[in-house]
Amino acid sequence: MSGKTVLRTTDAPAPAHTFSQGVAKGGFLQVSGQGPMDPATNTYIGEGDVRVQTRRTLENVKAILVAGGAGVEDVLMFRVYLTTREHFAAMNEVYGEFIAENVPSGQLPCRTTVFVDLPHEVMLVEIDALAVTG
Repeated sequence: MSGKTVLRTTDAPAPAHTFSQGVAKGGFLQVSGQGPMDPATNTYIGEGDVRVQTRRTLENVKAILVAGGAGVEDVLMFRVYLTTREHFAAMNEVYGEFIAENVPSGQLPCRTTVFVDLPHEVMLVEIDALAVTG
């Protein structure tokens, strides 16, 4: 028995058939990489607007954290994937606003940002998270 719990919520986009939205085990909660997809319509939003895409992506991550009994305050590490360095400042501004709203303790999570190609052309950003619960 693995003791692993697969997380599912309709408040974040449905995962592709080869992975879970998130998985919890042993007090750890890993959220799969999320993108700027509206969970209500399962369509990508904010084409060309990294600010809109970053906010939606972070809200999707948060929904999966909540489904696992955690919150943004419990995140140890965010990993941010951007398609171009030119979007860093705008992403960072929206990220900072989101963290200020969701981490009232002021104990900031760690973060890594890398520049990559992403699976869908409309995606300018993808974000995953590792949290600890309990």
